[in-house]
Amino acid sequence: MSKKAAIYCRVSTHQQTTENQRLELEAYCRRQEWTVAKVYDDSGVSGKTDDRPALRQMLADSAKGKFSVVVCWKIDRIARSTINLLQILQQLRAAGVDFCATTQAIDTTNSAGRMLMTFLGAIAEFERETIVERVKSGLSRAKANGVKLGRPRVAFDINAALRMRDKEGLGYKQIAKALGIPRTTLYRTMGAIPKTSRA
Repeated sequence: MSKKAAIYCRVSTHQQTTENQRLELEAYCRRQEWTVAKVYDDSGVSGKTDDRPALRQMLADSAKGKFSVVVCWKIDRIARSTINLLQILQQLRAAGVDFCATTQAIDTTNSAGRMLMTFLGAIAEFERETIVERVKSGLSRAKANGVKLGRPRVAFDINAALRMRDKEGLGYKQIAKALGIPRTTLYRTMGAIPKTSRA
């Protein structure tokens, strides 16, 4: 039985065209005796963004079983990084859909392609761990240099807050709203200040 293929094309600007990609991918599908179910085209959409309408639709259709393999020209047409590629492939795999990048000999319909995906998974994990290590190292260096981390403290009129609490009988939620500050800031600052007598 012939496989149903989804073709995915993308170019970054509207001055470019996806026509050459589409023609090559359609020819590839004919050679494989695969039927093209649909062409998903993200013309003029940067690969750096996750907001790609055709890609989003293709992933949704994969979950509905509308095709059994996704075909694209190069992996950088469909993914912006190795990690992003693995995320997309995991979604496709969960839907029982294979992936093929025709100009890079990546094809999960065969054992060599599946082995390559295993290597890519290891690389993506390495990238993730490297990013985490860099972030931790950067935070440690910042702390050592006296940089205060976390959200900046919000200044507010403590006397006005105390007056609202002690004289007007307002709760912390009402005071925070009136002063336009987070309740946590109010609790942290006023929690240790005892209420004055209202007598």
